[in-house]
Amino acid sequence: MNEVSKQDILLESGTNEMEIIEFYLGEQSFGINVQKLREIIQYEPEKKVALPDSPPSMLGTLLVRGNTIPLVDLNRHLQRRTEAKDSSAMRQVVLICEFNGRITGFLVDGVNQIHRISWTQVSPMAEFIGQYRPRFTGSVNVDGREILIVDLEYILAEIDPDTALSYDESADVGASEGAEEAKENRLKRRSQVGLMIAEDSAIIRAGLVEILKKAGYHSIQTFIDGEQCFDAINHLKHDADRNRGGDLSGDLDLLISDIEMPGMDGLTLCRKLREDLRLKELPVLMFSSLINEQMAHKCDSVGATGYISKPQIPLLIEMIDGYCMSS
Repeated sequence: MNEVSKQDILLESGTNEMEIIEFYLGEQSFGINVQKLREIIQYEPEKKVALPDSPPSMLGTLLVRGNTIPLVDLNRHLQRRTEAKDSSAMRQVVLICEFNGRITGFLVDGVNQIHRISWTQVSPMAEFIGQYRPRFTGSVNVDGREILIVDLEYILAEIDPDTALSYDESADVGASEGAEEAKENRLKRRSQVGLMIAEDSAIIRAGLVEILKKAGYHSIQTFIDGEQCFDAINHLKHDADRNRGGDLSGDLDLLISDIEMPGMDGLTLCRKLREDLRLKELPVLMFSSLINEQMAHKCDSVGATGYISKPQIPLLIEMIDGYCMSS
């Protein structure tokens, strides 16, 4: 199959829209953000090389255009019961995806088409379901079909823990620069910084809060999507305008936002903060697995202060320090 044409699927930044590619596992429809998709190829089992001592869903490596990439069987990983008619190699395809700075192949039973949707159409997974089955970030109804949005980042982290969020205090920027007094001073200054986090994944949200608190950032508010975050900042700004001359410091010094979120995505959130609330100086960091050259341009176009690809925690902490503790 042909390589996905990014030119054909470009969306204007900050419109709260995305495009998903609908694919099948058996007769069930699933979807992923097209921004993660590089190309779709026919599955050729003879090009697969099995790896010893690998998880059952890790089929091995696949040779694609002279490069070797990991190959994950989504049917197996999602523990779906597959019948012979569901897994015919004649029609199986591989979604070649790029996110978190890595290229990975995902074996699926077939693809349908690309759908342009609004994030307001995406229903988040119920909170209690997300705790136990976080492999899906939400669902969307298209032409009477319920399409489950797959969290490829979480699936990859289950297979390769190196892609998950982690923090080593010894690797913290400046942690070994000098005396204990300097370290204590840095931790004290971090404790006075007010952070907000907009992240729809309960797992990532909790992990990020734990890591930031371990680094010394204790004043943290979290939100499950961009819409809730925008409403909270809007309320905070009105209160600050009335009582503190518009000063948000201490309550909100920096915002960390994911890009993919039901209701309102991170790009739209950033654009509305800049245009609707006129918060031109508030540092907004986009923390997303989608960061690449194209997405960086989109972040710039909506006024983001910076962008970091998950799971680069040391860089995230360095950037927070730079914007909130430079004075």
